[in-house]
Amino acid sequence: KYVDTLIVIPNQNLFRIANEKTTFSDAFKLADNVLHIGIRGVTDLMVMPGLINLDFADIETVMSEMGKAMIGTGEAEGEDRAISAAEAAISNPLLDNVSMKGAQGILINITGGGDMTLFEVDAAANRVREEVDENANIIFGATFDQAMEGRV
Repeated sequence: KYVDTLIVIPNQNLFRIANEKTTFSDAFKLADNVLHIGIRGVTDLMVMPGLINLDFADIETVMSEMGKAMIGTGEAEGEDRAISAAEAAISNPLLDNVSMKGAQGILINITGGGDMTLFEVDAAANRVREEVDENANIIFGATFDQAMEGRV
């Protein structure tokens, strides 16, 4: 009632990303890491150098539309790395019955090293766009991170 966006990660979904040797503590660290990367992606759009940066008003536009929310993160390297990263972001095993299908508002952040190409950014963004409502409010940003060299 008093929040614009709420992301819930049911504890039982940790079994989807853990194996028999994953410690109890490490399982929760995996979930924390997904949230950390997602939140960092949002803040990076405002503070990291990039060709398409956003400001807080852009973020607020999407986040204030209320309803269910999801954070999807994906990282890949090698051939077709942009599409692979987008696919990973679309399918987040930690979130229960939440998908981008039919979303009315979406924030896309694509981060890569200096070797990230125009076509990779376009391919990743278009793959994510395929999942949402055709009239969705899409806020897009792309940033560079030298630590991501060779990866998207």
